[in-house]
Amino acid sequence: MEVDKKDERESESSEQVVNPWEVSAKDGGKIDYDKLIDKFGCQRLDESLIDRVQRLTSRQPHVFLRRGVFFAHRDFNEILDAYEKGDKFYLYTGRGPSSEALHLGHLIPFMFTKYLQEAFKVPLVIQLTDDEKCMWKNLSVEESQRLARENAKDIIACGFDVTKTFIFSDFDYVGGAFYKNMVRVAKCVTLNKAMGIFGFSGEDHIGKLSFPPVQAVPSFPSSFPHLFPGKDNLRCLIPCAIDQDPYFRMTRDVAPRLGYSKPALIESSFFPALQAKNGKMSASDPNSAIYVTDTAKDIKNKINRYAFSGGQDSVEKHKELGANLEVDIPVKYLSFFLEDDSELEHIKKEYGEGRMLTGEVKKRLTEVLTEMVERHRRARAAVTDEMVDAFMAVRPLPSMFE
Repeated sequence: MEVDKKDERESESSEQVVNPWEVSAKDGGKIDYDKLIDKFGCQRLDESLIDRVQRLTSRQPHVFLRRGVFFAHRDFNEILDAYEKGDKFYLYTGRGPSSEALHLGHLIPFMFTKYLQEAFKVPLVIQLTDDEKCMWKNLSVEESQRLARENAKDIIACGFDVTKTFIFSDFDYVGGAFYKNMVRVAKCVTLNKAMGIFGFSGEDHIGKLSFPPVQAVPSFPSSFPHLFPGKDNLRCLIPCAIDQDPYFRMTRDVAPRLGYSKPALIESSFFPALQAKNGKMSASDPNSAIYVTDTAKDIKNKINRYAFSGGQDSVEKHKELGANLEVDIPVKYLSFFLEDDSELEHIKKEYGEGRMLTGEVKKRLTEVLTEMVERHRRARAAVTDEMVDAFMAVRPLPSMFE
């Protein structure tokens, strides 16, 4: 059984809380990812797997792989073993549409998933959990559906291939084979087990208790008979942030009992808030995040005012002691989004030894993020309602495995 005592609810005295709805560390400290790996029972993504990705795809690994942004996995090695033998797989990721626009932290799984889709030439399903956000965020059904379509435009703007990608809204798609798999999963998970895995209590409404099977079953190919007819043994790889792991620990536990393969996962760390006060950027605090709708002026102001610096209090002291790169948010953001490895290492060395000042690092970050957000804004402006309809149409994908 994959779901064991490690999945039991954390005590009130726990130093960090990481679940699909809350990410926080004690006293605003750092998330301890080694403890998360131990607690969740996943594995660290090592260099040998990254080297295999490069060898199998004949392309340089994504910056998120090279720099450890995606750092943990479940059975990713088995996906690579099967791929090396000529067996294909499909990708599944998702988005809970709770805000009008995405921030940079929201983009990370989609940027990485796009790379995986291109590198391995495989199909992709993207779930928009508008039902989940309706229940957790107290949004109306209609508003949740509207936000799902708006978020779909940001996702499409990342550059996915419409001939290999199916985007679906739970409110629109759940039914038929998908719903049958939901019921099969629901019958395998007791109330006690769900409370242990997800921390549900008697005060939660029953809609929350019923949701986990909805997020589980896109990892079974039979949930998409129009995409994968007769391919019930097709393996699934899920790129996601590690806070989504509880859903898929549950899924991996029940999959063999239903005759399905366990989904594999490749999991990322959290994109930190500008103020570095907690585990990740928060859509509830606009000053903690850079949004894809922010102007160049917004980005500059947010970085200069809110991005926590590891530099010293004075220029003299900074030149003497250098910056603390472990806590410096501009350096962390550059580690995510500055493509040039040699430039990043140069900045770290010069800044860490005090020869580069905080203002210079923030200026470079402002340039990188402004260019990235402007590029995304142009791509999103080109996404029409007809394009959204095309991605969300229930249809076969003609070039699925080409």
